[in-house]
Amino acid sequence: MQLRPLGSSGLLVSPICLGTMTFGSPVAETDAIKLTHFAIDEGINFVDTANAYEGYTRYLGSPGGVAEEIVGKAIHDRREKVVLATKVGAPVGPGPQDRGLSASHILRELDQSLSRLKTDYIDLYIIHWPDKYVPLDVTLNAMETAVRQGKIRCFGASNHAAWQMCEMLWLADKHNLPHVVSSQVPFSLLRREFHHDLQFCEKHDIAVTPYQPLQSGLLTGKYKRGSAPPAGSRAEEKPDWIWQQDDPLFDKLEAIESLANSADIPMAQYALAWALTQPAIRSVIVGIKNQSQIEDALQAAKVTIPQDHLAQLDMICPPPWQQPDPMRGA
Repeated sequence: MQLRPLGSSGLLVSPICLGTMTFGSPVAETDAIKLTHFAIDEGINFVDTANAYEGYTRYLGSPGGVAEEIVGKAIHDRREKVVLATKVGAPVGPGPQDRGLSASHILRELDQSLSRLKTDYIDLYIIHWPDKYVPLDVTLNAMETAVRQGKIRCFGASNHAAWQMCEMLWLADKHNLPHVVSSQVPFSLLRREFHHDLQFCEKHDIAVTPYQPLQSGLLTGKYKRGSAPPAGSRAEEKPDWIWQQDDPLFDKLEAIESLANSADIPMAQYALAWALTQPAIRSVIVGIKNQSQIEDALQAAKVTIPQDHLAQLDMICPPPWQQPDPMRGA
């Protein structure tokens, strides 16, 4: 598998990233470890987790740590083969200091993540959500401390808009602090609100590593109009974690599937391959529950979307509106 640069970090990552949000429930520990080993053996070198992940048992403020513990057990004897990413900032307890991007919270949670992951360092440490109560320079100084201590190699941002990353870059230049190297946002054919941010990331060498590129399984072709959700699907197991399936949604899904079929590409591979064609996107995070989903994702990295399909997909799933430029016509 051809590796891709992770922004300005100097790290090279596979175009498919192993997502671990389902580890613990519904993917039991033994199965999760086997799947992680299979993914690494097949060439996936990028693993994404978070201190808050604990599968379907997750609720706002629950303690998390489950997925990190499983990943730690899975990679401890093959650490050098993995670019490891984890996150900080989401609530991991009921108290005001159990969340956010203060230095005390970040550095405390970093040590706990290192312990659970059974490693001395994290390749990519990601701030999970913006924190309106903590100035960005405080957060960046905490990242600088972690880099200086050798506990992280670089840092990224999740669920941050381009203007927020622009402020991070400005502060980093002003105060000689680490630059943000990656952006993890929700992005798929069905969810394109960050579409116009991609050009900013491309210009400033920030690698975009989107989550939900299959939109919780909606873009796999498994859901059919008028049919009950298939057994073992997200809609059956955790219906509050998936969009409502109505006629306008199925109109889009059927149009996408028709294009995929015309190119003789399975719909899931088609959707992932489309995401990988977008500016700045270097790797797509795919949550998995079985080996066949890993195999499908690996095939997607080899797929080429027909050029004439791109404009048709923009018609089916339009990017967000952008004011026309009266001078340049774009």
